Amino acid sequence: MAKTLQDLMPANARKKLGGASKLNVLSSHDVFRMLKDDKVIIMACNTRIKHVIPSIMRAAEDLDAVVCFELAKSEGNLKGGYTGMDPHKFADTVFGYAEAVKLTKPFFIHGDHVTTKSPDPPVVGESRDLIKAELEAGYTSIAIDASFNETHDNIKISSELGRMVLAAGAGLEAEVGEIKSTKEGGEITTVEEAVEFIDGMEKTGVHADLLAINNGSKHGNYKPGEEVHIELKRTGDIYEAIKKWAVCIAQHGITGTPLDLVGQFADYGIRKGNVGTNWQNIAHDGLPADLMNNMKEWAKKENKDIKFATKQFLSDINSIPRESVKKIEDMAYKSAVEFITAFRAKGTASLVAKRLLGK
Repeated sequence: MAKTLQDLMPANARKKLGGASKLNVLSSHDVFRMLKDDKVIIMACNTRIKHVIPSIMRAAEDLDAVVCFELAKSEGNLKGGYTGMDPHKFADTVFGYAEAVKLTKPFFIHGDHVTTKSPDPPVVGESRDLIKAELEAGYTSIAIDASFNETHDNIKISSELGRMVLAAGAGLEAEVGEIKSTKEGGEITTVEEAVEFIDGMEKTGVHADLLAINNGSKHGNYKPGEEVHIELKRTGDIYEAIKKWAVCIAQHGITGTPLDLVGQFADYGIRKGNVGTNWQNIAHDGLPADLMNNMKEWAKKENKDIKFATKQFLSDINSIPRESVKKIEDMAYKSAVEFITAFRAKGTASLVAKRLLGK
């Protein structure tokens, strides 16, 4: 039996941090293995702009909650994605803030949406290279998203890449049904699709801790007047069908979802909740007005979503005045507390530690 949480830190994270670090970085496999039967949700934060990170950590410390920091392939790939942060830069940023705020609670870093749209070797190879870099950077959790493929190819791709993840001691998330609202052409994942996929994965010897499904949510902000339609009953039916394999649900696209609805998610087998655009919105609200106007003008000129301005203005964003940073931190702390509370995640850090250490 391990004596401390650090004894359970995956070797890749320990190598990255060095022996002197006191951080408690866990594999998401251990986290969700301990919490799969509890009606709680771990908040996973796509922190595209770094200034929100320390406040999320302080909220986790104050509320005794496990949290996750993540970037998707589009946000932080080998070339930096649209955030300007490759896996090593992102991990260094997260670990650096964790050391600075003296975070004692367990957390993990997750490679969100390692999108693999084809079983063609070059496409799978690109994802393999990204996963390798993420693991080298100290990530302890990876999401392989081959949901664009037919189920048999999804299984083939997810199991092949998943073996790399499991071999490193990291947790694995997979996906069935592209995350896209029905108004945008998305199709709700069926129970049969989820069962076929998880059963197929298990037969290859690769176990996913989490399954992301399309239950009607969407990535990004909801448009003015656009309603949130999330099929929680279908979500619960899928969870009931796959929980015999110890697989829980990962919920994507939470930004803009009313907190009272978010508070119900855990009752339907959801154990990981991705919150991304929310942190970008908070950062944008706190940036100096002239910088934000320049970003908006660039996005309009280029006919691109404002998120793509992050990389273009990264130097300016990273060097904003302290008063702007403080404004962002205050808003981020308040939002993190609200989400952790709605997710029923208070106390999950101590709960995970107690169960893992047998105390």
